[in-house]
Amino acid sequence: MNNKKEKLKAGIGMTNILKINSVMPQQRLIEIAATAIKRGGTVIFPTETVYGLGANAYNADAVLKVFKAKGRPADNPLIVHIADFSQLYDVAVNVPEAIKSKLHTVWPGPITFVLKKNEDIPYEVTGGLDTVAVRMPAHPIALSLIKASGVPIAAPSANRATRPSPTKAEHIIEEMKDRVDVIIDGGKTFFGVESTIIDATHKPFTLLRPGPFTLEELRKMFGKIVVSGYAKGKHEAKVAVAPGMKYKHYAPNKQLVLANSKQVLKKAVEYCSKKGVHVAVICSDEMKKEIKQNGTAISLGSEKNLYEIASNLFDSFLKIERSEAEFGIIQPFPQKGIGLAIMNRIRKATGFSSISSTSDIKRYC
Repeated sequence: MNNKKEKLKAGIGMTNILKINSVMPQQRLIEIAATAIKRGGTVIFPTETVYGLGANAYNADAVLKVFKAKGRPADNPLIVHIADFSQLYDVAVNVPEAIKSKLHTVWPGPITFVLKKNEDIPYEVTGGLDTVAVRMPAHPIALSLIKASGVPIAAPSANRATRPSPTKAEHIIEEMKDRVDVIIDGGKTFFGVESTIIDATHKPFTLLRPGPFTLEELRKMFGKIVVSGYAKGKHEAKVAVAPGMKYKHYAPNKQLVLANSKQVLKKAVEYCSKKGVHVAVICSDEMKKEIKQNGTAISLGSEKNLYEIASNLFDSFLKIERSEAEFGIIQPFPQKGIGLAIMNRIRKATGFSSISSTSDIKRYC
């Protein structure tokens, strides 16, 4: 491989950006990305949740490239993505019967199970733990890439550490193009927030990170589910057994604060306007009609469709960065259904900063 053209085909030596159809992926382009995985490289690819940054899950050196590209702490584990049900048993051992019986119902889909790891999975993938997080994504590009690579792919979200997760290739091309071998542009992801994570290593199962598979749905399938404080976004874990439990996550590069109620949001915006402070407000379509302010209003969609709110959440965080606002305020949402995932991401993105009165906003103005 001595010339530039050969390196490009292999997806190594430079970042190769491939635009691939998200419904019917072009196999010749998938093979370019898969070759990079096979050669120990790194590939950014879309899933139904957010974009992931992946490498061969069996190759410890390749996995370390993922951590380096993201600036991710080594004790923050990755999720192993598979494309075939049999691959689960190459990745994990002692899979509970309750999980086995539901796999064809929930996979492919946005749910991750924490299980005891197979010894073939290196500790670089699991943050040094004897457990592994594994899922089967419901996205044609992701599934095609894993199948063509011939190995499970270990992948966190494709953002730099602490930053909002990317839901469009444009979110990360400039930020990551010199850090990875291949970036696949597959358009906008569907859900816009990361997968639900369940710890299935003990009974009852524990919800570690809420996502598109809701708590209500999980309880119908698995019975009692314990909801951890990390799932509510109330605090960080001392040891992360899955992504999203430890360290700052999802945050824009400008301060974002959560208003504890819609009324507090309106009063805070009015106060900022009177003080001449340019503030960005992230809110629903309905809330946007109620507030009066001279700053930037970023709408997430209708409160009647929380899945729409979720799909636009991370994009709104990045819009704050591009605005002239000094900081941002975001409204709260009901913690039912995917609303629990929305509030988890908001709390972490704000660094647990919130306001419950007008006096609180004075700290930011």
